[in-house]
Amino acid sequence: MPCGWATELHRDYSNGILKITICESCKKPVDKYIEYDPVVILIDAILCKTQAFRHILFNTSLDIHWKLCVFCLLCEAYLRWSQLHGSEQSSDPADIIRYTKEWEFYGLFGLAALELSAFCGSVLLFLWAVVTRLQGGSLELRLLVRALLLSCYGKVLLVPAVIWEHDFSPLCLGLIKLFVLTSNSQAIRVILNSSRRLSLMAVCLGRAVRDLRGSGL
Repeated sequence: MPCGWATELHRDYSNGILKITICESCKKPVDKYIEYDPVVILIDAILCKTQAFRHILFNTSLDIHWKLCVFCLLCEAYLRWSQLHGSEQSSDPADIIRYTKEWEFYGLFGLAALELSAFCGSVLLFLWAVVTRLQGGSLELRLLVRALLLSCYGKVLLVPAVIWEHDFSPLCLGLIKLFVLTSNSQAIRVILNSSRRLSLMAVCLGRAVRDLRGSGL
């Protein structure tokens, strides 16, 4: 857990010399990732390291959560559509263009968006009830929504399904779901500086509500 809030991440001295700020409580760098390569940060985020999540959510201006959300929804909609029509085989290249015009595909996209909205809404409602009503704290809903959407990056693993039309096994899909929920839980912990128990309860409730609407990712 972080010791507290720092007013600066580094100090800029003359001649372009930068010095990372050290936390007065634990005597460790406030954010060691400000001097790390983006690739290393991405790898640590995939490993669900708390400091990497904190760096991305608080100390970067990354503003791609809506674009990432739409991309993941498109991948999920395509995967569902391909599973419905997996038995239909055709060698006509025109089918690649034809399927994008089918209303069924857009309907599945809307269903995936509805399920994601149900998940995020139930998570936010649960956290609002616990943090504001029971604990007397406050929530930054905009920051929480951004964290939840960014932490769904695990759905990018569906890209191979879009490119190679791979037939995912239930085990593989289950692992992707578990990874996404783990990332969601870690993001909530970082934003609220809360216990693992609270974040797990929130994502499990959100998943249960979402499963009432369907069985997607």
